[in-house]
Amino acid sequence: MYRILEKEAVNALENAVSALGWELTDKIKVEEPPSSDMGDVASSLSFQLAKELKRSPMEITQEILEKIETPSIFEKVESKGPYINFFADNEKFSKLVLEALDDDYGTLEPKNTKIILEHTSANPNGPLHIGHIRNSIIGDSLTRILKKAGYEVETQYYVNDMGRQIAMIVWGLLNPDYVNYEMDETGKPDHEIGKLYFNVNEVMRAQPELKGEINKILKRYEKGKEEKLGELFKGVVDKCVQGIKSTSERLNVHHDAFVWESTFIKNGDVERILKSLEGRIKTNEVPYLDLEEYGIDKELILARSDGTSLYATRDLAYHLYKSNNSDKMVDILGSDHKLAVKQLSIALEMIGGSTPEVIFYEFITLPEGSMSTRRGVFISVDELMDEAVERAMKEIEARRSDLTDDEKAEIAEKIGIGAIRYFIARLSPEKHIVFKWDEALSFERGCASIQYSHARACKLLEKAGISETIDPTTVIDWNLEDPAEIELVKIMSKFTTVIEESARINRVHPVAQYAMDLAGAFNKFYKSVPVIGSDKEDLRLLIVDEARITIKNSLELMGIDAPESM
Repeated sequence: MYRILEKEAVNALENAVSALGWELTDKIKVEEPPSSDMGDVASSLSFQLAKELKRSPMEITQEILEKIETPSIFEKVESKGPYINFFADNEKFSKLVLEALDDDYGTLEPKNTKIILEHTSANPNGPLHIGHIRNSIIGDSLTRILKKAGYEVETQYYVNDMGRQIAMIVWGLLNPDYVNYEMDETGKPDHEIGKLYFNVNEVMRAQPELKGEINKILKRYEKGKEEKLGELFKGVVDKCVQGIKSTSERLNVHHDAFVWESTFIKNGDVERILKSLEGRIKTNEVPYLDLEEYGIDKELILARSDGTSLYATRDLAYHLYKSNNSDKMVDILGSDHKLAVKQLSIALEMIGGSTPEVIFYEFITLPEGSMSTRRGVFISVDELMDEAVERAMKEIEARRSDLTDDEKAEIAEKIGIGAIRYFIARLSPEKHIVFKWDEALSFERGCASIQYSHARACKLLEKAGISETIDPTTVIDWNLEDPAEIELVKIMSKFTTVIEESARINRVHPVAQYAMDLAGAFNKFYKSVPVIGSDKEDLRLLIVDEARITIKNSLELMGIDAPESM
């Protein structure tokens, strides 16, 4: 909605320049001023024209102001120095915004573009841990944003069922005498697999001569001729993926498809790719691509010395598959994958595939001593969520003794999961994150403060006896008077703009910042502007209702629930 102001300002400026007989060589640039005192839209057009006209920006501004026709959506146009500043007619603009805003607010026109977005893709050798969670949350939130922006998005989890880690677990099942651990069939399967993997690692560390057994198992599995061995591999991976799916579901993370690595061995894609690269492949004990001419010193090794495939080769086949089945690929990867992505992209171009757009993220840690695992190995996402919900429950119990235990548990779950997702979503992926509980669960600064603003809106509407979306046609007087309500409506109008920009740059944090700004504007309105019983009750209740919708929709883009009570 805010784009309307920008478009009207640009049109008015174009017409004024044309009336003056000047020619534009570049698009007219407009922006939001840093302060409301400087209007709602500002343009530095005079600076753009100064070089061409060889005149001062101030002179140019004055001539434009003499010719410009103020669009009806604006109250006035004036200069702040050489800048040209447009001030919205608050009554007309608020009416335009509030009449158009509905439950589906933020949904943009279809783009007719299919994106395959791969995220999480953790090795199925144990539960998701804190090192994976940023990948999952960025990937899932970005998917929601891209879909809202009009893209067709399919999310995929690439399942590494052919790596050494899986072979080690299978070896442990085949050699129980070596491994001092028996899986508990009643335990969460990914955790049980993780414990077995840990024990096998200990065996291999103590008896390194056994490591050769893992390569033998991998070779046998890749040949695909041993049914029982194949069933063991599949059983291990299935168990782990089952647990990962359960964790992801609680975290509000969704995948459309789980694509297994072995697919590209079984269907012959890896073999076909190796044949297509024959003219480029060099051999020195192992086949490899020399990438020195591309500025990369490290070779891309394509197979082991025993002929078995490597992750890089199977990943190449997977990306070619994605390239052939989408208009665009997006990968979410840790910053330690940058070299691998460069190698992959070059190899993809060699075989006629398109290269992925990659979002690299830095890692997330916990402050020393803030939380410990039961085994002292890593912090699982399950443990992280349990801790978050437990801390949220203590806060709810202190604030809302009037609620039932079930109501407290439901709200605590939404606050705890929301705290994790928001704390990670709020920062650009390039920044390292130290997860701090007090900040994450803060009712003043964290996600809970945004959720609380939604609950406040719901409570106010309930008090007014409003049980369904308010019809804007019932409003008679659209004149906004209080600065807090004017600011709130203007921030609400920017929601679609934020979605557009977030989708354009493939980033989640602008939405997170917007949600916080929106909640802050609503809370200011809530505290300072009378609603029920005021002479503008209908208009202000409409503002409350549509603020509720916008807060809820902004939280949904981050996979966060909006409680109606807190």
